[in-house]
Amino acid sequence: MKEVLAIIRPNRMNVTKQALVGAGIPSFTAAMVMGRGKRTLDKELVEAIYTGSVESDEMLPLIAKGPACMPKRMISMVVPDQMVSSVVKIITEINQTGSPGDGKIFVMPMLDVVRVRTGESGESAIDEMKGI
Repeated sequence: MKEVLAIIRPNRMNVTKQALVGAGIPSFTAAMVMGRGKRTLDKELVEAIYTGSVESDEMLPLIAKGPACMPKRMISMVVPDQMVSSVVKIITEINQTGSPGDGKIFVMPMLDVVRVRTGESGESAIDEMKGI
């Protein structure tokens, strides 16, 4: 099992949700989050660092001038290993615009999962059709 965690643009949440449900992945958790990706250094900061024209205590305000956090949506789901590539493909295809800010997808190992209602663990705990 793996956890797939995706950070996407807010305006892509509904179409992403529909695509996942349409592909047989009805269970996930979603949250509104704030964040930012890496930023390129602005010309003023690069010059100041390169020339040594600023003291170290003067660098912090220059570095802090970066972009503010942006609203994003975070989707998290635990899927069997054999579904990971299709989940990643769906999320990528739906959210890829080619512009910065399209998001990130993280795939992490999941040691175990327990369905609270029944006490089932492992992959049977994430089989949505079981135990209904």
